[in-house]
Amino acid sequence: MGLKDDIGAKLTAGLSPTHITVTDESGNHIGHSGWRPGGETHFRVEITAPAFAGKSRVERHRMVNALLAEEFANGMHALAVTARAPGE
Repeated sequence: MGLKDDIGAKLTAGLSPTHITVTDESGNHIGHSGWRPGGETHFRVEITAPAFAGKSRVERHRMVNALLAEEFANGMHALAVTARAPGE
């Protein structure tokens, strides 16, 4: 299981989303800060979850980042997040 799958599994377990897409964009960042051979450094997450209802954009990002703290500590460099509550 790769980092992309780990991200999806952790966010699914922690937020019970109704929709989630995890995209590895590392290939778009070759030579940029944080990139390393083998990739798995830059990701994009689109997630819709009831847990985001009534939360600000910053609070939503903090929720996602907290669930992925281990991945950041182990070399994930960047994460672009689009987080919505159902109906948004």
